[in-house]
Amino acid sequence: MSAPNIRRALQLLPTCATTGIGSLPHTQLEMGLQAALALDIPFLPQLPIGRPSEFMIPQALEGLPGLRWDDEGLCSVDLETWASARGNFEERLEAALSSGAVEAFEPSLEGCRAWRPFLWEVENRKLAFAKAQLAGPFTVRSVARTSEGQAALDVPGLDEAMFRLLLARSLAMVKALRRAGTTPLFFLDEPGLYAFDRSNPRHLLAMQELRLLVVALQREGALVGVHCCGNTHWGSLLEAGMDVLSLDVRLSLDAVLEESSAFARFLESGATLSLGIIPTDLTSTYEVGELVDAVEVSLEAALPPGYDFARVGAQVLLTPACGLAMRTVVDAEHVLEQLKVAQRRLRAALVAESEAVRTPYVS
Repeated sequence: MSAPNIRRALQLLPTCATTGIGSLPHTQLEMGLQAALALDIPFLPQLPIGRPSEFMIPQALEGLPGLRWDDEGLCSVDLETWASARGNFEERLEAALSSGAVEAFEPSLEGCRAWRPFLWEVENRKLAFAKAQLAGPFTVRSVARTSEGQAALDVPGLDEAMFRLLLARSLAMVKALRRAGTTPLFFLDEPGLYAFDRSNPRHLLAMQELRLLVVALQREGALVGVHCCGNTHWGSLLEAGMDVLSLDVRLSLDAVLEESSAFARFLESGATLSLGIIPTDLTSTYEVGELVDAVEVSLEAALPPGYDFARVGAQVLLTPACGLAMRTVVDAEHVLEQLKVAQRRLRAALVAESEAVRTPYVS
Protein backbone atom coordinates (compact mmCIF):
# COMPACT_ATOMS: atom_id res chain seq x y z
CA MET A 1 0.00 0.00 0.00
CA SER A 2 1.46 3.37 -1.02
CA ALA A 3 1.92 6.26 1.38
CA PRO A 4 -0.86 8.44 -0.11
CA ASN A 5 -3.35 5.56 0.14
CA ILE A 6 -2.61 4.58 3.74
CA ARG A 7 -2.44 8.26 4.72
CA ARG A 8 -6.16 8.62 4.00
CA ALA A 9 -6.74 6.56 7.14
CA LEU A 10 -5.69 9.61 9.18
CA GLN A 11 -9.04 11.16 8.27
CA LEU A 12 -10.80 8.35 10.17
CA LEU A 13 -9.11 9.12 13.49
CA PRO A 14 -11.10 10.88 16.22
CA THR A 15 -10.60 14.64 16.38
CA CYS A 16 -7.41 15.34 18.35
CA ALA A 17 -6.99 11.63 19.07
CA THR A 18 -4.95 10.76 22.16
CA THR A 19 -2.26 8.10 22.36
CA GLY A 20 0.98 7.40 24.24
CA ILE A 21 4.63 7.56 23.28
CA GLY A 22 5.42 4.07 24.56
CA SER A 23 6.94 3.49 27.96
CA LEU A 24 5.05 3.36 31.25
CA PRO A 25 6.30 2.95 34.85
CA HIS A 26 3.96 0.11 35.78
CA THR A 27 5.49 -3.11 37.05
CA GLN A 28 2.22 -5.03 36.74
CA LEU A 29 1.42 -5.95 33.16
CA GLU A 30 -2.34 -5.76 33.61
CA MET A 31 -2.19 -2.22 35.02
CA GLY A 32 0.11 -1.06 32.23
CA LEU A 33 -2.18 -2.52 29.58
CA GLN A 34 -5.21 -0.95 31.20
CA ALA A 35 -3.60 2.51 31.07
CA ALA A 36 -2.46 2.05 27.46
CA LEU A 37 -5.85 0.79 26.29
CA ALA A 38 -7.72 3.75 27.81
CA LEU A 39 -6.63 6.25 25.14
CA ASP A 40 -8.26 6.88 21.77
CA ILE A 41 -5.49 4.99 19.99
CA PRO A 42 -4.39 2.22 22.38
CA PHE A 43 -0.63 1.77 22.42
CA LEU A 44 1.78 -1.05 23.15
CA PRO A 45 3.19 -0.36 26.63
CA GLN A 46 6.91 -0.82 27.15
CA LEU A 47 7.47 -1.69 30.82
CA PRO A 48 11.20 -1.49 31.57
CA ILE A 49 11.10 -0.95 35.34
CA GLY A 50 12.81 -4.02 36.79
CA ARG A 51 13.19 -5.41 33.25
CA PRO A 52 16.02 -3.53 31.48
CA SER A 53 15.56 -5.75 28.41
CA GLU A 54 12.47 -3.60 27.73
CA PHE A 55 14.39 -0.34 27.51
CA MET A 56 14.24 0.99 23.96
CA ILE A 57 17.69 -0.03 22.66
CA PRO A 58 17.90 -3.62 23.99
CA GLN A 59 14.28 -4.17 22.96
CA ALA A 60 15.02 -3.04 19.41
CA LEU A 61 18.25 -5.05 19.08
CA GLU A 62 17.06 -8.24 20.77
CA GLY A 63 18.71 -11.26 19.17
CA LEU A 64 21.80 -9.46 17.85
CA PRO A 65 24.89 -11.63 18.50
CA GLY A 66 27.17 -10.12 21.14
CA LEU A 67 24.55 -7.71 22.50
CA ARG A 68 24.90 -6.77 26.17
CA TRP A 69 23.01 -4.22 28.28
CA ASP A 70 23.15 -2.85 31.78
CA ASP A 71 20.41 -2.05 34.31
CA GLU A 72 19.77 1.30 32.65
CA GLY A 73 19.39 -0.17 29.17
CA LEU A 74 22.73 1.04 27.85
CA CYS A 75 23.90 -1.39 25.17
CA SER A 76 27.22 -2.63 23.86
CA VAL A 77 28.16 -5.28 21.32
CA ASP A 78 31.04 -7.64 21.97
CA LEU A 79 32.84 -7.61 18.63
CA GLU A 80 34.42 -11.04 19.07
CA THR A 81 31.03 -12.67 19.68
CA TRP A 82 29.51 -10.67 16.84
CA ALA A 83 32.20 -11.77 14.40
CA SER A 84 31.85 -15.45 15.27
CA ALA A 85 28.06 -15.52 14.88
CA ARG A 86 27.64 -12.89 12.21
CA GLY A 87 27.40 -15.22 9.22
CA ASN A 88 24.53 -17.34 10.52
CA PHE A 89 22.68 -14.31 11.85
CA GLU A 90 22.86 -12.41 8.58
CA GLU A 91 21.78 -15.48 6.60
CA ARG A 92 18.72 -15.90 8.81
CA LEU A 93 17.92 -12.20 8.58
CA GLU A 94 18.27 -12.14 4.80
CA ALA A 95 16.10 -15.23 4.39
CA ALA A 96 13.33 -13.67 6.49
CA LEU A 97 13.40 -10.36 4.65
CA SER A 98 13.54 -11.99 1.22
CA SER A 99 10.60 -14.26 1.92
CA GLY A 100 8.58 -11.86 4.04
CA ALA A 101 8.37 -14.52 6.77
CA VAL A 102 9.58 -12.26 9.56
CA GLU A 103 7.47 -13.66 12.42
CA ALA A 104 10.58 -14.92 14.23
CA PHE A 105 11.65 -11.30 14.72
CA GLU A 106 8.58 -10.23 16.68
CA PRO A 107 9.40 -9.15 20.25
CA SER A 108 9.87 -12.03 22.67
CA LEU A 109 8.47 -12.24 26.19
CA GLU A 110 11.81 -10.93 27.48
CA GLY A 111 11.91 -8.06 25.00
CA CYS A 112 8.29 -6.96 25.47
CA ARG A 113 6.04 -8.87 27.83
CA ALA A 114 2.98 -6.84 26.75
CA TRP A 115 3.34 -7.73 23.06
CA ARG A 116 1.23 -10.91 22.93
CA PRO A 117 -1.41 -9.68 25.42
CA PHE A 118 -1.65 -6.41 23.45
CA LEU A 119 -2.26 -8.29 20.18
CA TRP A 120 -4.97 -10.30 21.92
CA GLU A 121 -6.65 -7.12 23.15
CA VAL A 122 -6.42 -5.52 19.70
CA GLU A 123 -8.09 -8.49 18.04
CA ASN A 124 -10.77 -9.11 20.65
CA ARG A 125 -11.69 -5.47 21.07
CA LYS A 126 -11.78 -5.13 17.25
CA LEU A 127 -9.73 -1.94 17.44
CA ALA A 128 -9.72 0.16 14.28
CA PHE A 129 -6.28 1.60 15.12
CA ALA A 130 -3.49 0.47 17.42
CA LYS A 131 -0.11 2.05 18.04
CA ALA A 132 3.22 0.31 18.53
CA GLN A 133 6.73 1.69 18.50
CA LEU A 134 10.36 0.70 18.16
CA ALA A 135 13.60 2.61 18.56
CA GLY A 136 14.59 4.06 15.20
CA PRO A 137 17.74 3.25 13.22
CA PHE A 138 19.59 6.54 13.75
CA THR A 139 19.15 6.47 17.52
CA VAL A 140 19.90 2.76 17.92
CA ARG A 141 23.15 2.90 15.99
CA SER A 142 24.26 6.18 17.54
CA VAL A 143 23.65 5.08 21.12
CA ALA A 144 24.72 1.41 20.95
CA ARG A 145 28.49 1.00 21.32
CA THR A 146 30.94 -1.71 20.57
CA SER A 147 32.96 -3.35 23.34
CA GLU A 148 35.72 -0.92 22.31
CA GLY A 149 33.54 2.14 22.76
CA GLN A 150 32.85 2.92 19.10
CA ALA A 151 29.37 3.95 17.96
CA ALA A 152 27.76 1.16 15.95
CA LEU A 153 26.86 3.70 13.26
CA ASP A 154 30.57 3.95 12.47
CA VAL A 155 31.24 0.20 12.24
CA PRO A 156 30.71 -1.12 8.69
CA GLY A 157 28.78 -4.37 8.64
CA LEU A 158 27.49 -4.02 12.19
CA ASP A 159 25.56 -0.85 11.38
CA GLU A 160 23.97 -2.50 8.33
CA ALA A 161 23.02 -5.60 10.31
CA MET A 162 21.40 -3.43 12.98
CA PHE A 163 19.39 -1.57 10.36
CA ARG A 164 18.17 -4.80 8.78
CA LEU A 165 17.29 -6.21 12.20
CA LEU A 166 15.18 -3.12 12.91
CA LEU A 167 13.58 -3.47 9.49
CA ALA A 168 12.69 -7.12 10.16
CA ARG A 169 11.38 -6.43 13.67
CA SER A 170 9.26 -3.44 12.69
CA LEU A 171 7.84 -5.30 9.68
CA ALA A 172 7.07 -8.30 11.89
CA MET A 173 5.21 -6.08 14.36
CA VAL A 174 3.22 -4.32 11.66
CA LYS A 175 2.29 -7.63 10.01
CA ALA A 176 1.15 -9.04 13.36
CA LEU A 177 -1.03 -6.00 14.03
CA ARG A 178 -2.54 -6.29 10.56
CA ARG A 179 -3.34 -9.95 11.22
CA ALA A 180 -5.08 -8.85 14.42
CA GLY A 181 -7.42 -6.80 12.25
CA THR A 182 -6.26 -3.26 12.95
CA THR A 183 -4.61 -0.40 11.09
CA PRO A 184 -1.19 -0.01 12.73
CA LEU A 185 0.13 3.37 13.74
CA PHE A 186 3.82 2.58 14.05
CA PHE A 187 6.23 5.09 15.58
CA LEU A 188 9.98 5.02 15.11
CA ASP A 189 11.42 6.52 18.29
CA GLU A 190 14.32 8.78 17.29
CA PRO A 191 15.46 10.98 20.21
CA GLY A 192 19.04 10.53 18.98
CA LEU A 193 18.32 12.78 16.00
CA TYR A 194 19.29 15.71 18.21
CA ALA A 195 22.85 14.79 17.14
CA PHE A 196 22.06 14.71 13.41
CA ASP A 197 24.73 16.60 11.47
CA ARG A 198 24.12 17.42 7.81
CA SER A 199 27.85 17.79 7.23
CA ASN A 200 28.43 14.16 8.25
CA PRO A 201 28.07 11.82 5.23
CA ARG A 202 27.25 8.87 7.50
CA HIS A 203 24.43 10.86 9.07
CA LEU A 204 23.04 11.77 5.65
CA LEU A 205 23.05 8.10 4.69
CA ALA A 206 21.33 7.20 7.95
CA MET A 207 18.58 9.71 7.17
CA GLN A 208 18.11 8.06 3.77
CA GLU A 209 17.86 4.69 5.53
CA LEU A 210 15.20 6.11 7.85
CA ARG A 211 13.22 7.13 4.76
CA LEU A 212 13.55 3.61 3.35
CA LEU A 213 12.24 2.13 6.60
CA VAL A 214 9.27 4.51 6.58
CA VAL A 215 8.35 3.49 3.02
CA ALA A 216 8.71 -0.23 3.79
CA LEU A 217 6.30 0.03 6.71
CA GLN A 218 3.81 2.10 4.73
CA ARG A 219 3.80 -0.57 2.03
CA GLU A 220 2.76 -3.08 4.69
CA GLY A 221 -0.25 -0.94 5.53
CA ALA A 222 1.02 1.05 8.51
CA LEU A 223 0.65 4.71 9.25
CA VAL A 224 4.21 5.63 10.20
CA GLY A 225 5.26 8.22 12.73
CA VAL A 226 8.69 9.46 13.77
CA HIS A 227 9.08 10.71 17.33
CA CYS A 228 11.89 13.11 18.23
CA CYS A 229 11.70 14.69 21.68
CA GLY A 230 14.80 16.84 21.13
CA ASN A 231 15.51 19.46 18.49
CA THR A 232 17.06 18.39 15.23
CA HIS A 233 17.37 19.64 11.65
CA TRP A 234 13.61 19.70 11.21
CA GLY A 235 13.75 20.53 7.51
CA SER A 236 15.48 17.22 6.82
CA LEU A 237 13.14 15.22 9.04
CA LEU A 238 10.01 16.80 7.55
CA GLU A 239 11.15 15.40 4.19
CA ALA A 240 11.48 11.83 5.52
CA GLY A 241 8.06 10.80 4.22
CA MET A 242 6.39 9.84 7.51
CA ASP A 243 2.64 10.20 8.02
CA VAL A 244 2.99 11.66 11.51
CA LEU A 245 5.74 13.80 13.03
CA SER A 246 5.77 13.51 16.83
CA LEU A 247 7.41 16.25 18.90
CA ASP A 248 7.61 17.95 22.27
CA VAL A 249 5.41 21.03 21.86
CA ARG A 250 7.19 23.28 24.34
CA LEU A 251 10.62 22.42 22.99
CA SER A 252 10.08 22.08 19.27
CA LEU A 253 6.75 23.20 17.78
CA ASP A 254 7.91 26.71 16.93
CA ALA A 255 11.20 25.36 15.55
CA VAL A 256 9.30 22.99 13.25
CA LEU A 257 6.98 25.75 12.07
CA GLU A 258 9.97 27.95 11.23
CA GLU A 259 10.83 25.45 8.48
CA SER A 260 8.01 27.01 6.48
CA SER A 261 8.67 25.50 3.05
CA ALA A 262 9.30 21.98 4.34
CA PHE A 263 6.32 22.21 6.68
CA ALA A 264 4.04 23.34 3.84
CA ARG A 265 5.12 20.33 1.76
CA PHE A 266 4.56 18.09 4.78
CA LEU A 267 0.97 19.29 5.13
CA GLU A 268 0.36 19.15 1.39
CA SER A 269 1.33 15.46 1.42
CA GLY A 270 -1.54 14.79 3.84
CA ALA A 271 0.73 14.16 6.84
CA THR A 272 -0.01 15.50 10.31
CA LEU A 273 1.58 16.33 13.66
CA SER A 274 1.51 14.41 16.92
CA LEU A 275 1.79 17.06 19.60
CA GLY A 276 3.53 16.10 22.83
CA ILE A 277 1.43 18.67 24.64
CA ILE A 278 1.70 17.57 28.28
CA PRO A 279 5.20 18.02 29.74
CA THR A 280 6.74 14.93 31.28
CA ASP A 281 9.43 16.90 33.11
CA LEU A 282 7.66 17.08 36.44
CA THR A 283 9.84 19.96 37.63
CA SER A 284 8.13 22.22 35.08
CA THR A 285 4.94 24.11 35.86
CA TYR A 286 2.12 24.56 33.39
CA GLU A 287 -1.58 25.18 32.97
CA VAL A 288 -3.27 23.02 30.34
CA GLY A 289 -5.35 25.88 28.96
CA GLU A 290 -2.21 27.94 28.38
CA LEU A 291 -0.55 25.03 26.58
CA VAL A 292 -3.54 24.67 24.25
CA ASP A 293 -3.69 28.42 23.65
CA ALA A 294 0.01 28.44 22.76
CA VAL A 295 -0.51 25.67 20.20
CA GLU A 296 -3.39 27.59 18.63
CA VAL A 297 -1.40 30.82 18.45
CA SER A 298 1.66 29.12 16.97
CA LEU A 299 -0.29 27.24 14.31
CA GLU A 300 -2.43 30.20 13.30
CA ALA A 301 0.68 32.36 12.89
CA ALA A 302 2.66 29.87 10.82
CA LEU A 303 0.24 27.84 8.69
CA PRO A 304 0.78 28.21 4.94
CA PRO A 305 -1.86 29.79 2.67
CA GLY A 306 -4.89 27.57 2.23
CA TYR A 307 -4.66 26.04 5.70
CA ASP A 308 -6.43 27.19 8.83
CA PHE A 309 -6.28 26.17 12.46
CA ALA A 310 -9.62 24.35 12.35
CA ARG A 311 -8.55 22.19 9.42
CA VAL A 312 -5.06 21.31 10.65
CA GLY A 313 -5.89 21.15 14.35
CA ALA A 314 -8.69 18.63 13.89
CA GLN A 315 -6.29 16.04 12.54
CA VAL A 316 -3.40 16.35 15.02
CA LEU A 317 -2.72 13.64 17.58
CA LEU A 318 -2.10 14.45 21.24
CA THR A 319 0.42 12.68 23.48
CA PRO A 320 2.60 13.29 26.51
CA ALA A 321 5.85 14.97 25.52
CA CYS A 322 7.83 11.74 25.97
CA GLY A 323 7.69 8.28 27.51
CA LEU A 324 6.69 7.93 31.15
CA ALA A 325 8.77 5.00 32.40
CA MET A 326 10.96 7.18 34.58
CA ARG A 327 7.99 8.68 36.44
CA THR A 328 5.89 7.15 39.22
CA VAL A 329 2.65 5.40 38.40
CA VAL A 330 0.74 8.21 40.09
CA ASP A 331 2.60 10.83 38.05
CA ALA A 332 2.00 8.91 34.82
CA GLU A 333 -1.72 8.63 35.55
CA HIS A 334 -1.83 12.38 36.21
CA VAL A 335 -0.11 13.13 32.89
CA LEU A 336 -2.58 10.92 31.01
CA GLU A 337 -5.52 12.63 32.73
CA GLN A 338 -4.09 16.01 31.80
CA LEU A 339 -3.85 14.77 28.23
CA LYS A 340 -7.61 14.25 28.16
CA VAL A 341 -8.11 17.75 29.57
CA ALA A 342 -5.95 19.15 26.77
CA GLN A 343 -8.01 17.21 24.23
CA ARG A 344 -11.26 18.74 25.53
CA ARG A 345 -9.76 22.24 25.48
CA LEU A 346 -8.38 21.86 21.97
CA ARG A 347 -11.64 20.41 20.64
CA ALA A 348 -13.51 23.39 22.14
CA ALA A 349 -11.06 25.79 20.48
CA LEU A 350 -11.61 24.05 17.14
CA VAL A 351 -15.39 24.33 17.48
CA ALA A 352 -15.08 28.03 18.29
CA GLU A 353 -12.81 28.54 15.28
CA SER A 354 -15.21 26.71 12.96
CA GLU A 355 -18.16 28.78 14.17
CA ALA A 356 -16.19 31.99 13.69
CA VAL A 357 -15.41 30.98 10.09
CA ARG A 358 -19.10 30.17 9.41
CA THR A 359 -20.40 33.43 10.95
CA PRO A 360 -17.81 36.15 10.28
CA TYR A 361 -18.29 39.52 11.93
CA VAL A 362 -19.87 42.12 9.66
CA SER A 363 -19.84 45.77 10.72
